[in-house]
Amino acid sequence: MLKRLAKKHTSLIVFVLPAFILYVIFMAIPMLQGSYYSFTNWDGLNKNYSFVGIHNFIEAIRDDANFRSSILFTAKYVLFAVIFQNAIALLLALLIESQSRGKGWLRTIFFLPSMLSIIISTFMWVFVFTKVMPALSKYAALTFLNVSWLGDPNISFWTIMLVSVWGGIGTLMIIYMSAIQGIPQHLKEAAIIDGAKPYHMLRYIILPLIAHALTICIFLTLNNSFKVYDLVYALTGGGPARATQVISMNILEEAYQRNFRYGYASAKSIILFLIILAITLVQVSFMKKREVEA
Repeated sequence: MLKRLAKKHTSLIVFVLPAFILYVIFMAIPMLQGSYYSFTNWDGLNKNYSFVGIHNFIEAIRDDANFRSSILFTAKYVLFAVIFQNAIALLLALLIESQSRGKGWLRTIFFLPSMLSIIISTFMWVFVFTKVMPALSKYAALTFLNVSWLGDPNISFWTIMLVSVWGGIGTLMIIYMSAIQGIPQHLKEAAIIDGAKPYHMLRYIILPLIAHALTICIFLTLNNSFKVYDLVYALTGGGPARATQVISMNILEEAYQRNFRYGYASAKSIILFLIILAITLVQVSFMKKREVEA
């Protein structure tokens, strides 16, 4: 018995060890180093630096207006991204699952944007907003399209959101479709026999039984939205006048592009980590309770 257990655990260790080593080298150690440097004034190059305690954190929260504005913009982006991406992905999943023909084609069409590189697809959208939209406005008499899609702070946010939703719903749609397919058919048939309307079917049968998929998809969108960088960078570069600067762009600018304050940027990274951790724990615990109730 003991030999059998030892053999079983040995095989588990052998399979897990390579991934664990890579995780420690490329994730755990850099995170611990960044946590240490967040309490220093290191510039990222000089061997000499001083321990400053929590001064970096105080400065970031109290004195750095650009950082606070990037937090607010990121929070706004996360809120709308989570709502729009999940709502549209779930709607598409329900519509496709209700079709008797063409499910495979529809899945492929809506999943294709998720297969493209974010940078490449974003450059495609930049061409659309800077060349195609003005041409349509001029030659097709669609004057409402003649706006500064990337240069107007009031419009650029919705431009970013459009591209984000376009590229993000494919994966979520597949997860929702898999969960919907797992709902027992006899429950749907019983609800139809009892006279349940589509709204009641969605609220009392579908949503409770796909609560696990909702937990996963909301977690994914929260995580990806807080860390968004390349999409915003390729579309607006954080402009105009930092109006669309997200937290990750502010941290990178602080560490490498302008100020070279690596310790200060590490403190901002820790703040971002704590924000994501707190929101994720609340979200997962809340959704898990819904799963238990379901």
